Amino acid sequence: MAVTSLKEYIGVARDRVENYGGKQIVYLSWDHHLLFAAPLMLCLPPATPFGEVLRGPLAALLQADPDASALDWSKVEWLKDNRPFAPDFSRSLADNGIGHKDQLRFRTPGLNSLQAVA
Repeated sequence: MAVTSLKEYIGVARDRVENYGGKQIVYLSWDHHLLFAAPLMLCLPPATPFGEVLRGPLAALLQADPDASALDWSKVEWLKDNRPFAPDFSRSLADNGIGHKDQLRFRTPGLNSLQAVA
């Protein structure tokens, strides 16, 4: 059905980085782990070291998964923009090129206890 506007519509994005008080949104998803139906969303300062994200908020969110305790972050395969990505755990999100609303995916070969079986 067609819609007729009475005046010009000007859309204003409410999720711009400027609206997060110096923080940014980062999405993370664990491939082949069906316990998490959608990417996890974290709101973090760009200066947060990547390793701190893994040990802190991400570890807390993942602890419900039976494989979480066996995670070895040094063996994780990372994807950013669907391309292989090698983050430096000691560097910040910004230094790793991770910006507002970026999504990171990670794979853990051998740790797929909740993977769908074909």
